[in-house]
Amino acid sequence: MSTKIVLKLFRSNRIYRPSEPVEGKIVINSPSSISHHGIRLSVTGSVSLQVRGGSAGVIESFYGVVKPITIVNKSIEVKPPGKIGSGTTELPFTMVLKQIGEKSLGRFYETFHGTDVSIQYLFTVDIARGYLYKSLSATTEVIVESDKADVLERPVSPEMAIFYITQDTQRHPLLPEIKSGGFRATGRISTLCSLLDPISGELTVETSAVPISSIDIHLLRVESVLVGEKIVTETSLIQTTQIADGDVCRNLTLPIYVILPRLLTCPSVFAGPFSIEFKVSIVISFQSELSKLHKKSDPRTPRLWLAMETLPLELVRTR
Repeated sequence: MSTKIVLKLFRSNRIYRPSEPVEGKIVINSPSSISHHGIRLSVTGSVSLQVRGGSAGVIESFYGVVKPITIVNKSIEVKPPGKIGSGTTELPFTMVLKQIGEKSLGRFYETFHGTDVSIQYLFTVDIARGYLYKSLSATTEVIVESDKADVLERPVSPEMAIFYITQDTQRHPLLPEIKSGGFRATGRISTLCSLLDPISGELTVETSAVPISSIDIHLLRVESVLVGEKIVTETSLIQTTQIADGDVCRNLTLPIYVILPRLLTCPSVFAGPFSIEFKVSIVISFQSELSKLHKKSDPRTPRLWLAMETLPLELVRTR
């Protein structure tokens, strides 16, 4: 049986603000007593930037990973050199990401897991055991949200964008029966939204000569990374929420209600080396034999049997 080490946080959701103390304990299970050269706890926060081949040219792909941006990098000594007895040993700890008056290496962006941009805060415990023994370590991620002083007071003023979708608003070709028969859908949807609230709105299908198959709301993220003198941008789908299945009644108001996923969203960021933006896309699928042949197609890709409207979405953190 080998020695095991676990980092346990007292807060089960692992969500912290930079000025809040992160409290927990280091749990060490060892079959026998071990000597060590000190037990240290460190926290590293960084913005990892990566350009993938799918969205970049030859030059950008050559660079691959852009130098990460360090936000915080500090450590404390939990226990001086000595011995750990056999059995279970628990060492409590308290650590603050950003002390009052302390200068940080960078701005504390919120935790975000994207395609090209990833913002992470990792706590790592290391037990140094000298040259003859392998060091023991364990790592856990904490989810960081903006300090209360840096967020907006609730409530956010609702900003609703009015939209209408017809055969004439589409920038891609449609099936002849859809284009000739015509359709019209109108509605409104929030374009400024608190991360604590859903994306809300409503949609009404006023007329459609072709039966409708589905109406979906796509949440998109737009990540941009500065590579040399060029900005590489990639748009990816976060989630899809269906608000209607089948041919809906005409002139019936359908509610739009989309819950935001925490780790895949964050406040909209416009920094020098990178930016994180969001969009919301309303997609109407019409019944067509052709659509059955492309069931696994990318929902972001315009198709002959799809009508869509995409709007920018600003996300903010509120108290």
